[in-house]
Amino acid sequence: MSNHDIFGIAAETPLVPVRQMARHIKPQVTAKLEYMNPACSHYYRAASAIIRDAEDRRLIHPGMTLVDWTYGNSGIALAMAGVSRGYKLLLAAPDKISREKQDVLRALGAEMVITPSDALPGEPRSCMKVAESLVRNIPNAFFADMYENPVSRDVHAGFTGREIARQTEGRVTHVFVPMISGAMISGIGHFLKAEKASVKIIGVEPVGSVYQSLFRSGTACRPAAWELEEIGAMQASGFWDPSVIDDIVQVSDNDAFNCGRELLRAEAVFAGGASGAVMAAALGAAAAYGEDDCVVAVLNDFGGYYLSKMFNDVWMKQKGFYRKAKTALEQITAEDILQLKARMDLIFASPETTLAEVFEMMKQNDVSQLPIVSYGTPIGSISENKILSILIENDEAMNSKVVGFMEQPFPVCRPDATISELSGKLQQSASGVLISLSDGRLQLLTKSDLIDALTHK
Repeated sequence: MSNHDIFGIAAETPLVPVRQMARHIKPQVTAKLEYMNPACSHYYRAASAIIRDAEDRRLIHPGMTLVDWTYGNSGIALAMAGVSRGYKLLLAAPDKISREKQDVLRALGAEMVITPSDALPGEPRSCMKVAESLVRNIPNAFFADMYENPVSRDVHAGFTGREIARQTEGRVTHVFVPMISGAMISGIGHFLKAEKASVKIIGVEPVGSVYQSLFRSGTACRPAAWELEEIGAMQASGFWDPSVIDDIVQVSDNDAFNCGRELLRAEAVFAGGASGAVMAAALGAAAAYGEDDCVVAVLNDFGGYYLSKMFNDVWMKQKGFYRKAKTALEQITAEDILQLKARMDLIFASPETTLAEVFEMMKQNDVSQLPIVSYGTPIGSISENKILSILIENDEAMNSKVVGFMEQPFPVCRPDATISELSGKLQQSASGVLISLSDGRLQLLTKSDLIDALTHK
């Protein structure tokens, strides 16, 4: 059956694996693309449900004006759900919201009152207070209250949380959720913990938001400004419910924007800065998780609304956030190359090994060079060519210890060394590069290994 209502709240949003950005992480990491819907944000189901709820209770009827305050995305969802039912829209929004979101709202026919971003909650000039004032002074107006309406929490419990459980086949162990009003994290948390008490619910917010201090100390800190949109709060929401939250993680504007940009380049996930913050938090924490864990990052905002901001190099440079994107070669690391090899213990000679023993090791293992290692430290190397030149000069040297004939040791690199860096080392007449692993072991990479990585399909 075709879907006759684009705002049908039962329509699922995708859950996709994060492959490139999580390639060094043991657990499965997935992205719940809550922005992939008609309104391009996680508010689309809530907006439709709030209007239907108000209509069912005879609080509104077509021709009335829906009023709310918004960071942009909630207003777009409310406008899209409202105009198709015959409602007018009047929204108060802070001046920091992107030009794209303002343009979309105007294109939808919504009227906007722009308020200063630095206005604190409770100040008459704040967007919240302006919206409340508009409702009082405009006839036939209804305050939708998207951020505090209990219908929002119910939608996330009944649909978003249920989808995550179903799409992960119940294997979900950690969910990272953007903290805005708290409706989403509260709804998801209540549903999933009722299904599986061990699941961890982690809220994500920008540096300067109040929830982390409220969660850890019981007292909200004084809020500070941040550039991110669609995430964070200057005061606690009525949905604040620490009983379903296991931790609150803060992410800087810098890390959030750059993670969002990398999501597009590496994963073809066109999400915004709030989503970048959630993914940065999820990847950072998942590095300490195990192979059996299943991590879900809830991505709530669409990247197309930030072409003039986070996806604009000039804006990023002006704000001091710009990081040069890695090239394709820089994204391939020593660890990636080692994963393509058949893992085996490093074949090496000790200083006391004789040339005859070294040569036999080379034949048995089909290699043409060996590192010489003493107490876990590479001190030299030896190659077939070197052994041949030694024997030409002295055919009795085969019983001599290799330490007297060894060549320069192979260079040592970290697992995160790029393929460009490794290639540079190999071009400097080295026949191999040793990779020092986190457990203290060494692994050898050769030019052939790099070629295999570049041609691997």
